[in-house]
Amino acid sequence: MDEDKKGAKVLANSLHNLHLNPPSTINNSIPITHLQFPGLLPKKIKPPSLVSLCVGVIGRHLEDIITDLNEIATNLPADIKMALAAIARRRRLLNDDVLIALADTSWEILDVSGSDVSDSGLIKAAEVCRFIKALDISRCTKITATGISELVKHCRLLETLRCGGCPRSDSTARRCLNIFIPRLEYVEEDSWEELDTKEITTGAHSLRWLVWPNIDKNSLEDFSRECPRIVVNPKSSPFGFMGTQVPWEALQNIVLDDAVVKDIDPRTWTVHGIAVKPILPPSSSSSELSLAEKFRLAFEERDNRLAPKRAKNARQHQRRAARELILMSTRAKSMVLASQVSKSLNSRGS
Repeated sequence: MDEDKKGAKVLANSLHNLHLNPPSTINNSIPITHLQFPGLLPKKIKPPSLVSLCVGVIGRHLEDIITDLNEIATNLPADIKMALAAIARRRRLLNDDVLIALADTSWEILDVSGSDVSDSGLIKAAEVCRFIKALDISRCTKITATGISELVKHCRLLETLRCGGCPRSDSTARRCLNIFIPRLEYVEEDSWEELDTKEITTGAHSLRWLVWPNIDKNSLEDFSRECPRIVVNPKSSPFGFMGTQVPWEALQNIVLDDAVVKDIDPRTWTVHGIAVKPILPPSSSSSELSLAEKFRLAFEERDNRLAPKRAKNARQHQRRAARELILMSTRAKSMVLASQVSKSLNSRGS
């Protein structure tokens, strides 16, 4: 009798530990929560599309076709070009030539963070991609205030700018405050008809969100005072910011071009079996720029800022010299008087 009870107890324990619906171990499937039967209905993950597989193969051998990329990209759709640009950035292959070859007029986001893109490539891409709304230039050591100044002239719809991340990029961001402020230029033309449109207004008119994670206190105060409409480092909130919903492009914890390559195998940007590590923002202990480099950047920024003023002054001097020449030249003055007398006689004769 005792043995029967012992056997029944063992059987009861076995049945108690028995899971009739164990979690699925099949690859490419995830369990669906069910109110009565949890884990009963598995849902298979959608396999990558043929296009994604093909883009992955191209991206894995991207360095072999870079020399002919300008001709190859001519017949590629805009989304494929953007995916190749994202892969090139992850493989440390994105530079001016690659960006210019892939740039498309329909792009609304552009991520060149941590790449070798310089002012030249950024300006030429901005001339093509005029509908860009979100741009990431963080950790780009070759992009200066000159490139950003030309960028805001061509991309009038730019709403989100991501910058900083390294000493050089931080220094460039500090020098861009005057570029972002819309204002009337001080002009000395003789009449409104002589004014150029580009001399009347400047600045990033549509810029609303600035993502600069390691912004210094002084720069933050300057932006808050001079550009109150630009929100620096916005945070996600169900209520939005000042009644405006923060776009996903302006959130600090996202990578701008991740959505472009979400269906592509990450092994695409793996080189010789070693995954390329993402560039991480430097810590606060990163070395600052040298004093000589700061002076050089300051001089370059001042020279670029004063170049339009010098050109405008040169045009004014030319016009004034022409007027003075007419007043000082006896022959020219006599011709003007003769013309006036001729007009007067003709008006009387009529």
